[in-house]
Amino acid sequence: MADGRMSTGDLTLELPKMRVSYEEGTLSEPELAGTWWEQLQHWLDDAITAGAPEPNAMVLATANAEGIPASRTVLCKGLDHRGVVFFTNYTSAKSHDLMATRFASATFPWYSLHRQATVRGTVEKVSQAETATYWASRPRGSQLGAWASPQSIVVSGRHALESALANVQRQFADVDEVPVPPHWGGWRIRPEVVEFWQGRRDRMHDRLQFKQGRDGWKVERLGP
Repeated sequence: MADGRMSTGDLTLELPKMRVSYEEGTLSEPELAGTWWEQLQHWLDDAITAGAPEPNAMVLATANAEGIPASRTVLCKGLDHRGVVFFTNYTSAKSHDLMATRFASATFPWYSLHRQATVRGTVEKVSQAETATYWASRPRGSQLGAWASPQSIVVSGRHALESALANVQRQFADVDEVPVPPHWGGWRIRPEVVEFWQGRRDRMHDRLQFKQGRDGWKVERLGP
């Protein structure tokens, strides 16, 4: 450009040169916790302590009945030996995918720590009791939004969403505790494979995975 600034096209040409040398840590077999969920909890705690933005955010990948993939970011709201849990509208595109295939993958991208963890396995709806417990912890505004949003449905504009929310606000104006919508709840990914990835110098990354087999879980190292 005439003023010396780089144009958008010039910036795009810089993409092949953009890289980061990962030198924040290592991951070896003796360092792993005894179970995948304990290891995932350790890394999640590290991300929280480090002040990573949205440390419980995970990229959820699904596919529909025709095998067409889709991905989006959701928030992990539960973690134990059974799997990882997130909550959503059961009429959403992601839920239709999950009901069709009963399988999903989710990746926690902790960029600032040069780490990621990926959970892959079958899915199941969480119990109504688990959904109710989490629902009660949500801010009222989020509860009302869950009632108002026609998730994944084409709408005529922002005004349609604002109007729907206003209607719901009037509907529950005199209600102290907003009930759980019948179309809303949690999904649990029950892992069959959980991979822990630690970035290393020269792209010689550490990749260790817990894999479930007939004789229980085993740890394997993968090439970077």
